[in-house]
Amino acid sequence: MNSMIQGQLFTILNQTAREGGHYAGVETIKSRLLPWLGTCFSSTTSGRPFETSLSLIQESIEKERQLREFASTRNHELQQLEKELNSTRLQLTLVQQDLKASQAQEESTLRNLDRLNDYEQQVQILKDEIAILGAQKSVLHSRLARSRSPSPRPCRSRSPSPLPLRSCSPGRARLTNAARHAHLVARFSEIYTQERLDAQNLLRTYIDDLEIVQRIIYVAAVESFHAAKMAFRQFKMRVRKTLSLTYSGPESLEDTVLDYIVRHEDLYDVQASVNEVIRAMNINPKISFPPEVDFIMISSLIRELCRVAFSMQTLVPPLDIAFGADGELFNESKYRRSYDSDFTAPLVVYHVWPALMENDSIIVKGEAVSKRGALWSRRSRSKSRSRSRSMSPILSHSASPSRTLLPRSRSPSPIRSGSPRL
Repeated sequence: MNSMIQGQLFTILNQTAREGGHYAGVETIKSRLLPWLGTCFSSTTSGRPFETSLSLIQESIEKERQLREFASTRNHELQQLEKELNSTRLQLTLVQQDLKASQAQEESTLRNLDRLNDYEQQVQILKDEIAILGAQKSVLHSRLARSRSPSPRPCRSRSPSPLPLRSCSPGRARLTNAARHAHLVARFSEIYTQERLDAQNLLRTYIDDLEIVQRIIYVAAVESFHAAKMAFRQFKMRVRKTLSLTYSGPESLEDTVLDYIVRHEDLYDVQASVNEVIRAMNINPKISFPPEVDFIMISSLIRELCRVAFSMQTLVPPLDIAFGADGELFNESKYRRSYDSDFTAPLVVYHVWPALMENDSIIVKGEAVSKRGALWSRRSRSKSRSRSRSMSPILSHSASPSRTLLPRSRSPSPIRSGSPRL
């Protein structure tokens, strides 16, 4: 507007100067004002300044109108895009819910398949046992046919035996070896997936540190196999001593002893092994626990491990767990890493579950934790802890061999009292 008024003023003055003559200061306007205004308004040379300013104003108004229309159009497009985005988010939420439902259904299907496989294995084991019983029946019939006596003569001991000899028909151990092998391997894996997790959840209610809980369970597994193997050796020596007095059959004495143990595994005193495991865990320096925790709370896990370990000793060849030590080189064929491990670490910090071996080959992988730098700091802490405990010895020389003093953080209980295993 200022430019337009100034343009009109310049036009009026120019016209006055052109028509006014030599009166009323026209000469001054021509000589002074007009040259100065001419330098400021170069647009007067066009001849139509007013129309030009008006067209410029109209163009600016048209541009503003176009800008408003463009802004309204963009707002409308943005609203449409926002609606489409909300619809896409809703569809994504529905797809995620369907995916979770599908995953849950798949997991349920996998669990059902695992149960079906277990049932099939049990059915196969029953079929094998039925076939074995049929073979034994045919053997008994053939022996009865060759014998002239109306009934077979039972095997009797001439001297009192320390074990009750319930049967003297060998052959069961080797005939059922494959079926028992498959059943025991499956049972070992089942203990890892069920009983181990139950014991871990139970211990986590008293112990916050997951590493300590997993170390306790691993030590329980190792000690259970050790106690079961010792009990099997003693049981086998007693059976061999008893049968060697009167045995004179066609099979070897070792086969007969193994058959007897397979048929009468219920004579194994599993509770004694459980007590031995708990005593060994109480004096193990690798595990620490609060005073209110008693290892008897995981006795069900220890009992199942002892039973499986005892039965594994009756196989030919027997099964055993692999030796594991903290700081050993991680072996991919022996262990699998836990979910919180460092998958680039070369050393094992601690073990979660032992591997199962047959001779020198791994048939079931164990589980271990590997982390970089954690092993050396843990060793330094264990050394300082051992130095702090060296002032108070664990064993008392003046006490009886059946009593063991526990560390200061624990109160002795009659269940955990016992001499340390050498």
